[in-house]
Formats: sequence, C-alpha cells, structure tokens
Amino acid sequence: MKLTKTERQILFALGEFYHQLNQPLTEKPLQLRTSKVVFITFLLHSEIVTKQERALYKNLETLENKRLITYENRMIRFTEEGLDILKKINKEIDEFLVIRKFFIEKKTKKEFQTVF
Repeated sequence: MKLTKTERQILFALGEFYHQLNQPLTEKPLQLRTSKVVFITFLLHSEIVTKQERALYKNLETLENKRLITYENRMIRFTEEGLDILKKINKEIDEFLVIRKFFIEKKTKKEFQTVF
C-alpha cells in the first residue's frame, strides 16, 4: 500500500506516542490508548508537525480509510496491517540510524584524501 510522506509521519508519530505512553507498563499486561482529540492536541502543542488541526484530522481519517488504524470506544488502535507498516517504517529508520552511529563512533585511523 502506498502512503504519502505525511501519512507515514503521522503513523510513526502515533507509534512513538504509544511507545512512550506504555513504557512504564512494560511489566504489566496493560496497554494505554488515546483518543483522536488527545493525540492531535499533543502533536499541535509539541510543534513537531507543521500541519493545521484540520489537516491532522484528515490524515487520521485517511489512515482509517486505508484500514491502518481503527477506533474502539473512540480510542485509536492500530490494525494488523498498520502495525506491519509501522514495523517497516521503524526498520527503515533504524537502518539510517545505524549508519549515523557508525560515523559518530568510528574514528578512522587512516587519513583519507579530501578535496576542498
């Protein structure tokens, strides 16, 4: 399924939001959920997205239409397909972070020729 960059970002943000929300509960068989309103309010106040409130609602609606998220008692829940795509996004990001980590940690012992 083809997703736009914005849809991928919203899906990733929701995944990270749930990851942080449920971090203290990893030892317990509980999982917290959030409503659409709370999630959008969080995004707007965090200033990590430049979208307007209405655009965020529309993006969540599109993710719902693509059956990547669903609502249970007004709470956002990932579908199996949504979780699969989220795992692919995380894997892709992890590949880039491994490259960054390599260049930060490795100090080359040889001098390489550089051109200015």
